[in-house]
Amino acid sequence: MSNRFDLSDLRLFLHIVESGSITAGAARTHMALASASARIRNMEDALGAALLERGRRGIRTTDAGRALAHHARMLGQQMEQLRDELGQYAQGLKGRIRLLCNTSAMTEFLPEVLASFLARHPHTDIELEEKLSYEVVQAIVDGVADVGIIADSADSGPLQTFPFRQDHLVAVLARKHPLARRKALAFGELLDEDFVGLSGDSALQQHLAGHAARAGKRLQYRVRLRSFDGICRMVEQLVGVAVIPETAAQACAAHMDIRVLPLTDAWARRQLLICVRGLDGLPGHTRELIQSLQAYAHQAPASGKSSKSGKRK
Repeated sequence: MSNRFDLSDLRLFLHIVESGSITAGAARTHMALASASARIRNMEDALGAALLERGRRGIRTTDAGRALAHHARMLGQQMEQLRDELGQYAQGLKGRIRLLCNTSAMTEFLPEVLASFLARHPHTDIELEEKLSYEVVQAIVDGVADVGIIADSADSGPLQTFPFRQDHLVAVLARKHPLARRKALAFGELLDEDFVGLSGDSALQQHLAGHAARAGKRLQYRVRLRSFDGICRMVEQLVGVAVIPETAAQACAAHMDIRVLPLTDAWARRQLLICVRGLDGLPGHTRELIQSLQAYAHQAPASGKSSKSGKRK
């Protein structure tokens, strides 16, 4: 296989797997779609096996494709380690870290710590993507991402985990709303209300929709916006209610006429965890990012649910 594929072939294949389509993978690799498709066909001909299943909703990897993606990722990590070991001789080479996380981590916690990390590491780029916690776990296990941040409610499987930050979800209501007099609410008590939520394919909204579905309900959105600040402003005007991270809600409550109420549901009280396949073998700049995340985690008290942190399961 080694004399049939080159690094550009493997890089293209990984981009296709990570993005879920040949078109997006070709764009990431700065390659014409026709050229990318031809390269994949040549790889399949060389192997004598299909690597991708092509469908109307995109592509899926076959067993052979998953095996190739795994080894291509390992080769990529070895190249990253080579960059580290070359030191000053490799100043023209840039490292890349693929970091996956849920909505709360992306919007509330990561901007500050990542900005500081990137300022200290000018030759490292971070590809940040929002996903549901179970999707993050699967991506890390499959080797298509380097580092993940998940809620502790998700099964982390064989991954190594470390505490990050608390991520409690709360209800936000206008002060004039009849339920605003309460000290706490169950999520089920809100399901007959109109909701204000995040726009797009938000992992948080998918998470809430899942809990609503388990209660036999469907969330009804009056409006969806791109920021928690915008959501709270709509709630303030009695457009609807919202469920968002506590840190965002409290920041808005400081200057808006809203009430922030704890949710009594156990799933609303969460600890975020950093997860990796294992620290051994990771490139130096990836380990340094994890150290930065851990240092940031120590700036706030962790919840008590961290017994498995730092241990291989």
